[in-house]
Amino acid sequence: MSKPNILLLMTDQQRWDALGCYQDWLQTPNLDLIVDQGIRFTNCVTNSPVCIPARLSMATGLYPHNTGVWNNVKNQMDCHIPTWMQAIRSAGYRTSLFGKTHLHPHQGDLREREDLMSVYGLDDVNEIGGPRASARVLSHMTAEWEAKGVWLDYQDDYKDRFDTKPHVVRPSVLGLDDYADVYVGQQAKKYLENYQRSEPWFCWVSFGGPHEPWDTPEPYASLYDMEQMPAPIPRPDDDRNRPRGYLDQHMKQLNPQFEPDDIAKMRANYAGNVTLIDHQIGEVLQVIKDRGEFDNTIIAFVSDHGEMNGDYNLIYKSNFLNGATRVPLLFRTPETAKNGIGGQICTSPVEWFDVGPTLVELAGGEINYQQFAKSLCNVLERPMETHRDYAISELNGEIMLLSRAWKIALNTSGEVYLLFSVQEDPDETENLAGLIEYRDIENQLRHCILNHLVQSQFQKK
Repeated sequence: MSKPNILLLMTDQQRWDALGCYQDWLQTPNLDLIVDQGIRFTNCVTNSPVCIPARLSMATGLYPHNTGVWNNVKNQMDCHIPTWMQAIRSAGYRTSLFGKTHLHPHQGDLREREDLMSVYGLDDVNEIGGPRASARVLSHMTAEWEAKGVWLDYQDDYKDRFDTKPHVVRPSVLGLDDYADVYVGQQAKKYLENYQRSEPWFCWVSFGGPHEPWDTPEPYASLYDMEQMPAPIPRPDDDRNRPRGYLDQHMKQLNPQFEPDDIAKMRANYAGNVTLIDHQIGEVLQVIKDRGEFDNTIIAFVSDHGEMNGDYNLIYKSNFLNGATRVPLLFRTPETAKNGIGGQICTSPVEWFDVGPTLVELAGGEINYQQFAKSLCNVLERPMETHRDYAISELNGEIMLLSRAWKIALNTSGEVYLLFSVQEDPDETENLAGLIEYRDIENQLRHCILNHLVQSQFQKK
């Protein structure tokens, strides 16, 4: 059989539990198909719960402590850093990208960066900015908005949202046909419909949603009843004496004043966006089926980080709580679809940048440069095995570790300021950091983090 095609589906700011396989009321039939025919990873952690460092880690297989990018800052990925996309291209694939990468600053005209994207390993590119950047950045998409006379409406709507209430919920002024996630899905669909090259294809479809603002268009805006939304996890009382870290500062600085129905409205709108994206994925999958290629196509689905959506009285991300750091990860291969292991779950800790070397190995390629992501191919065959003993996430000079039993986070002084029992406290409402009876656990996990830092030192050439 010829080499498999590869479809990488990525979303922005999608919580780990925002799938129909976790919430039986949430409609994601196309992602459910991938779940049924593939492996679902229930403990996938982003390498950073913010966009730019997470995506830089994904592309390079390096941690923020290697790249020096610990938060959303103006950054352009070095052209000399090797990527897994280059490795897939070297394995004989025609590579393409539709949507957002954020591997370079969202400014100016993204259409002028196609040569840069080629250096990164992507041959055919139609890149967009995220929802915020699309109010100011030119791309093929925003040029269409401008030609249709709707870009100014989008800019005015965006400004009004953040001038009044950033978490306001109302449908996009763009309407469904021009909505960014529809644009991305349709561009990928057209590309695959017309693909006639001899090389197998690698297609990366990178949606900008369900990232805020909460502006899902109709009919998806009204798809879910806000009164049926699950209640948020309340912010626990935590005023005892213990080391403090960025999350404590974050909760003081970001404390939105919610009206009684705000969180339920946000959650219903967010769910609508997830279903909209799922339907776009369905159209892409149908093209692959129509081409007769579905049985020989690898499909991966992942998101860069989560969204608090009212949990702990927070919105956005930028913290080490589950809503921000745990992300959905699904892998479907021709083998998982036919060998009887489709639908199984891997509970081992994994890290989101493990997607890159997994795709390279499945493509028959090689990674011959230093990086720290690990191929998931072994657990795609044996999901019950352990892929990593723990997963790491980093933000603002702080480091979090998640094992099967514990979550711990160190502040910039190396002090333990978060400690949760994964099994006994899945909602993370009882912070055990600083309690004398957990001192041995803290020391053991701190040692794991320090050992991780030693073993993941990047040797620059």
